[in-house]
Amino acid sequence: MKLFSTQIVVPVDSNSVLQGALEVKHVLEETIAKYNLGSQVSVVETGALGIYDQGVVLAVFPDDVYYGNVMPSDVEEIVTEHLLKGRVVSRLTIDRSLSSKRLVEKETGKSQQKIVLRNAGLIDPQNIDEYIARDGYEALAKALAMQPGEVIQILTDSKLQGRGGAGFPTGLKWGMVAKEQSDEKYIVCNADEGEPGTFKDRLILEGDPHSIVEAMTIAGYATGAHVGIVYVRGEYFMSIARLK
Repeated sequence: MKLFSTQIVVPVDSNSVLQGALEVKHVLEETIAKYNLGSQVSVVETGALGIYDQGVVLAVFPDDVYYGNVMPSDVEEIVTEHLLKGRVVSRLTIDRSLSSKRLVEKETGKSQQKIVLRNAGLIDPQNIDEYIARDGYEALAKALAMQPGEVIQILTDSKLQGRGGAGFPTGLKWGMVAKEQSDEKYIVCNADEGEPGTFKDRLILEGDPHSIVEAMTIAGYATGAHVGIVYVRGEYFMSIARLK
């Protein structure tokens, strides 16, 4: 994997796209090339950062600087001032505490540990190498070294439950499927999000799709299923693109 001295993260979730993120990213890449910074600066698409009311957001690492409400016309200034001269464009900077994670920490006084969304906003969701660098597919490797029944037992012992409302034990569900005798079994991932105001599935698919692929593969191995289906609503164009 090629190393760069600076990385600019551009959230390209569906909300950001509607606000012009792809246009900003395109202008950013052109401007970086214009100033011959391509060998030093990488531009990475990622999932949502949890900052939803600041328009198009850019995060510059390792400087840990966040710019908000970025327009294509602002890109030249960011490149010439920040990347070339090392001077932060203060008029565009935003407070990281605006992110949903930071707001919860501020209100509760407790640090959050992201689990399901641990990679969203940190990796390029279309780059499998970045997922692997964050321990991606290690769980699958561990599962394949076990017997299917052992995988189900670990789930049962963990007391993991479904989050759809009924709280059905996952280990019990997988165990029931594994015991069924059938020529063909299916693993279906329901990412429709029929509940009002729910967007968790979209954020996972847009920001960390390989985690879904890995989990479904483990489920298939444990239950004897060989076909996986992801059910996504048609409005989630970015989720569909990420899966493809």
